[in-house]
Amino acid sequence: MTDSDLIYDGLANAPVAIILAHGAGKGMDSPFMQYFAESLAANDICVIRFEFAYMDRARQRGKRLPPDRMPVLLEAYHDVIQTVRKRLADHVALFIGGKSMGGRVASMVLEESYASGVVCLGYPFHPPGKPEKLRVEHLHGIKKKTLIVQGERDTFGKREEVAQYNLPSHFQMAWMTDGDHGFKPRKASGRTEQENWDGAVSTILQFLSTV
Repeated sequence: MTDSDLIYDGLANAPVAIILAHGAGKGMDSPFMQYFAESLAANDICVIRFEFAYMDRARQRGKRLPPDRMPVLLEAYHDVIQTVRKRLADHVALFIGGKSMGGRVASMVLEESYASGVVCLGYPFHPPGKPEKLRVEHLHGIKKKTLIVQGERDTFGKREEVAQYNLPSHFQMAWMTDGDHGFKPRKASGRTEQENWDGAVSTILQFLSTV
């Protein structure tokens, strides 16, 4: 991974920077990723986006491909962190994170990196319809700052399900009203997707401001 493979939003000398990785099905230029990157950058946060190799292959072939094996994804995220570290000034506090799978990978490399914390947007606690296949074991070993922003009815981990996981007490959980995996609520909720996205951005900014 080279610096030219990354997208930077905001100033590289901002006091805080965050790397955001995409989810399994959509790349770094999805409307979700674009909105969060630009909104955070507008608030003096340097946001860095990148794509895992399988997504680049999918673009070249013009069809959807499954993610690479987890060891490959972990290595790629570590490489991005090292690349970004060379670009950022020493005073910049670096956070990592991502959407769904991207956030999960970030949470798995966090403790071995120099990043200060992680932001997971729609954490995939389990595959949809398979609540018994939990992906939480490594979370209990995280000691650094952690924020998970989750839709209340996310099929990868609903509010009532997550309450039973006994996550570390220092984790911050933010619940987007009636939101699905992308934080989109139902019309009957009286809430809009825009409101949930903006609420998530505000929550992230507050979390990052505690550095």
